[in-house]
Amino acid sequence: MAVNVDLAGRVALVTGGGRGVGLGITRRLAAAGMAVVSCGRRAPATDLPAGAEHRGADVRDAEQVQALVAGVVGDFGRLDVVVNNAGGAPYVPAADASPRFGSAIVALNLLAPLTVAQAANRVMQPQLDGGLIINISSESARRASPGTAVYGAAKAGLENLTRTLAVEWAPKVRVNAITVGPVRTEQSHLHYGDEAGVAAVARTIALGRLAEPDDVGNLCVLLASPLAAYVNGAAILLDGGGTRPAFLDAANAEHP
Repeated sequence: MAVNVDLAGRVALVTGGGRGVGLGITRRLAAAGMAVVSCGRRAPATDLPAGAEHRGADVRDAEQVQALVAGVVGDFGRLDVVVNNAGGAPYVPAADASPRFGSAIVALNLLAPLTVAQAANRVMQPQLDGGLIINISSESARRASPGTAVYGAAKAGLENLTRTLAVEWAPKVRVNAITVGPVRTEQSHLHYGDEAGVAAVARTIALGRLAEPDDVGNLCVLLASPLAAYVNGAAILLDGGGTRPAFLDAANAEHP
């Protein structure tokens, strides 16, 4: 899909931007003309598009984050958009989750985005055009999240953090979240199983398919464009219309 938005001359940082959803975000921002820096502990899963590069960093480490942001600004002269995409959690029932496990999940999915946002805000506030921070959340923030309870709680906290920072850092810096439903990535099998499992999940979604990483990236482009200049403190639900309520299939009432 062509993106008819010109963001040339602007600079973005995407955490975890070398694979999965993050790679889709990197692709779409670069396609819109931005210079994009991806960061993460691992190298990208594939070659990044023209206009994008990858730098190693652990976003849970405040010193590494500060050095990363300083490096981007030193090389490009500015920082316009930050996308806090890095996150995730393995399946662990809440009864079996250790305190150390819970702390690690919160650190990655809630505290790390705050650390990155703070470093970005210090750069963006003095800029004439300010800046934009986008936090990638999950529908787990808004529903029960069995098997990933701490992850869901951390993402709920991230959405609250988004609203708070949007108030504190306005008007120079806008802060928004994208609440993402099921996405088809190279790790879909970990959540949904084989192709039959992915197809079965897709049938529960109103639009009949899982999101693609580029769908998330396209919304990031929209938020970074002048068309979204008044969007602040929002948590935009990107779930294809959501899943069919289970009670409709469980009920035996007759409908005309």
